[in-house]
Amino acid sequence: MSPSLARRSALSVLCLTLLGAAAGAQADPITILFVGNSYTFGRVDPVMSYNAANVHDLTAAFNAINPSGTNSYPLVTPPATGGSFEQHPWGGVPGVFKKMTDQAGLDYDVSLSTRNAASLRGQFLNTANATWDLRGNVASQSWGKVVLQEQSDAALPPGKGKNANLATFNAYADQFERFIHNGAAQAYTETQLFGSLAACTATGLSAASCNLSRVIPKNNNANANTQIYLEQSWARPDMVEAHKITTPDKTTPNGAPIVDTSSAGGAATLYYGSLAGMTNDLHKSFYDKAASNSGFAGVAPVGDAFQRAVDQGLALGQGFYDANGLYVEPSDGSMNLWWLDRTHASKYGSYLSALTLFGSITGLDPQSLGRQEQAAADLGISADAAWALQGVAAAQLGFAVAVPEPGTWALSLAGLLLIGLRTRRK
Repeated sequence: MSPSLARRSALSVLCLTLLGAAAGAQADPITILFVGNSYTFGRVDPVMSYNAANVHDLTAAFNAINPSGTNSYPLVTPPATGGSFEQHPWGGVPGVFKKMTDQAGLDYDVSLSTRNAASLRGQFLNTANATWDLRGNVASQSWGKVVLQEQSDAALPPGKGKNANLATFNAYADQFERFIHNGAAQAYTETQLFGSLAACTATGLSAASCNLSRVIPKNNNANANTQIYLEQSWARPDMVEAHKITTPDKTTPNGAPIVDTSSAGGAATLYYGSLAGMTNDLHKSFYDKAASNSGFAGVAPVGDAFQRAVDQGLALGQGFYDANGLYVEPSDGSMNLWWLDRTHASKYGSYLSALTLFGSITGLDPQSLGRQEQAAADLGISADAAWALQGVAAAQLGFAVAVPEPGTWALSLAGLLLIGLRTRRK
């Protein structure tokens, strides 16, 4: 072989090697885990099962073995204890996020570890039952990114919610950060974790529970480079607006709320005078936590995006209940970010959640998805509504809000006039 041919051959081999390495690098998806609860998995369809075939529901196998304490026990005919809803597999907000990343040309491998009403403490200590090894899901592999969603009202200051437990939120957000980044085995009591027995019992735990030894095995898949995001919860109309206590109707396929006429019923306890007041407290809790620990990559401001949509007049901000204390849906076509129970998100709220997460995690403008974004169409959200919600998420994340397309000017003007009329009436 001549020297020149040998050089060309060597160069070809080098180029192929480099191309192969580049192709291999491109083929490695970004792994992301969503840790949370029914706010994460969406609670009801069309969101709950959305895109489930393309994400990993890490609690589906647990539920198949032991569904106790969930709303997703196996269906039987006739139902032994009423209807069954929240059936696995779940796609939820992570499924919507996955669809968005696919459309953006990004390769994300999406998983979710979720359970009804799960708090970060419950996830970390596996307090539900022995079958649901939620902490084990987090340790099951090395993740590129992790999103932590706390129980809806747990990050609020003391006395500001039924489950308000700011000290516990702060402690277990940090516990997860250490577990994911460092992963060293631990043996501790919560008296030690909170600094004293008095501080521990102030969280609502008994002295016995405070002094119980908590043994946490090593996370063999800890990764110091994992980006961990805190997802800011949204304000809840059921904690703001007067109504009767409701309970899920187990004869319905989705557990739609009905007024609780048992001894546990009556007027609901209210904790805030406005959605904005609750949003402000949630904002402070999540952003203070992220500022106190450099191990967090940041906050996905979903709750702030909800409030922005309300403040802009795009979404309903009052009138969630009728005179009988039961939910009422707006008759004027107003967008409602909350589902019938006025705590979980509607399909619009879940879509806004996914948009805000998409922008926070990828760094891309949610408006880049466009009016014809596929997840919105699949969920039954109009192109105009999808575009408007993309603008809300974009504005919340600091992107410039795009000028409406010429064909939508008339619709935008009509919308602004309607908002103005509504504001005057209020």
